[in-house]
Amino acid sequence: MKSPDPDQKILSIDIGGSRIKATLLDIDGNMLMDFVRINTPQSGKPDDVLEAIVELTKGFEAYQKVSVGFPGYVKKGVIYTAPNLGTEKWEGVDLSKRLAGILKKPVRVVNDADMQGLGVASGKGLEMVVTLGTGFGTALLMDGVLLPHFEIAHHPLSKDRDYDQYIGAKALEEVGLERWNKRMKKVIAILKTVFNYDHLYISGGNSVLKQMIPLPGCPTSMV
Repeated sequence: MKSPDPDQKILSIDIGGSRIKATLLDIDGNMLMDFVRINTPQSGKPDDVLEAIVELTKGFEAYQKVSVGFPGYVKKGVIYTAPNLGTEKWEGVDLSKRLAGILKKPVRVVNDADMQGLGVASGKGLEMVVTLGTGFGTALLMDGVLLPHFEIAHHPLSKDRDYDQYIGAKALEEVGLERWNKRMKKVIAILKTVFNYDHLYISGGNSVLKQMIPLPGCPTSMV
C-alpha cells in the first residue's frame, strides 16, 4: 500500500445552515491557514451552495483531496436529509460526485458532526461529540472508530418537539440564553443516561454560550 504524500494538502469544507467555512489541512489534520467564511445562500439550493463553495475557495493553494461536512444524513456521499437547508431540495443529491466534478479532485462527504468527531476525539473509549449551531449535531466514536450516524436531533424529545426544535438556534432566539442553558442541562443529562459515554465534546457556534455545569463523573470538553 502506497504511503500518503507528507506534503499533501486537503481542502476541508464545513457546510452549515448559516455559513460555509473552508480551510486547508495537512495529512495529520493540522490547519495550514485560518478558516475563511461565506454566508450560506438563503435559497439553500444545491447549485447555489456549490457556487458559493467555488467562490469561497478561489485563490486557495493547490490541494489534492477534499473533505466536506454536511448538516444532514449522508451515505456514500449522497444526501438523504438536509433539515436546515431543505431536504426536498437535497434528497438524493450525490454531493461527493457533483463537487468532485467541479473541483476536479477526489471528494469525501460525511455528516458535519461526524467530521468534527473524527477531528477531536482522543480515540479512547466511547466518545460523543455534539455541535450546537443552527441545529443540534451528534457523533459517536468507539476507540477512535466512527460509529453509524444517528440523526438524534430529530428524535422526539417530547410529544411535539425534537432536539433541534428544543435547543437549536431558533429555540435559543425564542426562549433566551437562561432558559436555553437550562434546556441544555436537561439534554446532556438525557444523553449521558442513554449513551453512557466516557467523554463528551461540545462544539459549534453556540457552544460559547453554554453555561452548563458538567454532570458528576461526566468528563466534558469544549472544542
